[in-house]
Amino acid sequence: MKANTIQRHFRESFKSIRRNGWMTFASVSAVTVTLLLVGVFLVILFNMNKVANDIEQDVEIRVHIQLSATDEAKDILKKQIKNLPQVESIKYSSKKEELQKLIKDMGEDFELFKQDNPLYDVFIVKVKNPQDTPKVAKKIEKFNYTEKVIYGEKKVDKLFRFLETSRNVGLVLIIGLLFTAMFLISNTIKITIFARRTEIEIMRLVGATNWFIRWPFILEGLWLGLLGSIIPIIVVTVGYNFISNAMATRLQGHFVQMLDYFPFVLQVSSILLLIGAFIGMWGSFISVRKFLKI
Repeated sequence: MKANTIQRHFRESFKSIRRNGWMTFASVSAVTVTLLLVGVFLVILFNMNKVANDIEQDVEIRVHIQLSATDEAKDILKKQIKNLPQVESIKYSSKKEELQKLIKDMGEDFELFKQDNPLYDVFIVKVKNPQDTPKVAKKIEKFNYTEKVIYGEKKVDKLFRFLETSRNVGLVLIIGLLFTAMFLISNTIKITIFARRTEIEIMRLVGATNWFIRWPFILEGLWLGLLGSIIPIIVVTVGYNFISNAMATRLQGHFVQMLDYFPFVLQVSSILLLIGAFIGMWGSFISVRKFLKI
């Protein structure tokens, strides 16, 4: 494509935006509203996924070692657990350390147990994939010198099911919203192009190629998509900054945290720009196609 032709396409796309003021406003408004909804859902979905990952990573298996186990037996049990392919890490906590944690969590009343500590030595096991927790726990239960295995069986299973459902529902909502956005923007741009159908027919009759006719409309859709993404980006960045600052104090000390402002807002802004550009160009391409058949 020649440089003069490229300049002509850009020039015509800008002229069209200025010439069709109200239709441009309608198209940009459609992009703005839909991308605003997409942006809000993206923020919610990404943070929900972050919270889900934080919760999953906090899941651990506590292996209580039999009181009769010698140091050698403990080493054997540790090696058996460590050799499981799903295990990421294993940490030893003595009964004395377990009692100190209990006193810290429950109060000084439990200091009475220092004279006769009834607790077990414990291996704290983390798995690579939290979903494998129940399977790994059942294997460890069968090892010698294992007294019992605790990982919150019923709660963990329910938690994993809830997190999986939440992720799937969020993903379906995002996909559905994107298809809705494409449909609305395509129809809005189609109205814009319909008002100029005579211009397209004349260009086609005098010998202009389909792509020569398409490019100004595709570029126009690109500008509409980019313009429509500006307000959603501003709302998402400002809104997320406000919410993250407000929640920072409330979540301080909790293992569950929101995504950091940077680079998260840059990632969401880039996604919104790309979505706006794509659906604008796609809507123009699809809409102008029917008017090229004469």
